[in-house]
Amino acid sequence: MNNELSQPSQRARELIRGAVDLHVHLDPDVIRRRIDDVELARRCRQTGQAGFVLKSHYVPTAERAALVRAAVPGVEVLGSITLNASVGGMNPLAVEIAAREGARTVWLPTVDAVNETAGHEAPKPGQNLPAWAKMQHELRSQGMQVRPVPVVDDSGRVLPETRAVLERVAHHQLVLATGHLSRDEIFAVVEAAFDAGVEQVVVTHPEFPSQSLSEEDQLALARKGAFLERCFTTPHTNKVSWEVWLSRTRAVGPERNVVSTDLGQPDNPAPEDGLALAADRLLAGGFSEEEVLTMTLKNTRFLAGLAPMHAEVRP
Repeated sequence: MNNELSQPSQRARELIRGAVDLHVHLDPDVIRRRIDDVELARRCRQTGQAGFVLKSHYVPTAERAALVRAAVPGVEVLGSITLNASVGGMNPLAVEIAAREGARTVWLPTVDAVNETAGHEAPKPGQNLPAWAKMQHELRSQGMQVRPVPVVDDSGRVLPETRAVLERVAHHQLVLATGHLSRDEIFAVVEAAFDAGVEQVVVTHPEFPSQSLSEEDQLALARKGAFLERCFTTPHTNKVSWEVWLSRTRAVGPERNVVSTDLGQPDNPAPEDGLALAADRLLAGGFSEEEVLTMTLKNTRFLAGLAPMHAEVRP
């Protein structure tokens, strides 16, 4: 584990004041997490972070988010749904209900993506599986039929049920995130999403091993109008080098990048520190404060549906 940056600088703390972390995993969850959602909301209020989006691989979180907002006024806690097998896969009804409950983000399949083999194929001897993959194998050992969730057919065409989901996302003006889809699935779905009228599309952690999108692919997706999500955990846990993470962020450009953390795992940094730690990395990598503000503040607030911060109250 890469722990060389344990505490963010005060400069970074001030830069991300008012930002929203669009990707955190918190208790209560079926997988052990470092912190619960109410406590993170309290810490955000202390540090000046505007809020966060609750992500679960297994259950919708809009109801939880509403309760946390009531418990910790002034912090924007937003819900989501991830279209894995536990919610019926590519299920437009589940998206409709989540939207009516106030969800902000719809993630396409993650742990149950056809492309995400860690939880579907028998592990190799000595393989260090993530907690979610261990759970997938545990469920199967207990007789649960946890099948991969396809989004395209064998020819790579977007399935009718995927198009129905995209129509609901567009209708409710939700954010669509690509989850753990493969390179070809991402391109097919991003094009179909924009054709369906979806306005905000985020390519989830493009450096993650199961995505591993090239710089050329990332530039192509940015030109289509998608945001590239730069998750702090991807390089922090050595899934990609910081040099590659920074160089592809630079290549795509601040206007089409959005920084999140993907934090909440017990052995990783505290979620309230993640955006500031990422800001420190960006600053050390040669990005200007204005560029960091664009990726951590402007773009996160835009995707969270919050008003821009006025220049006079920005750092």
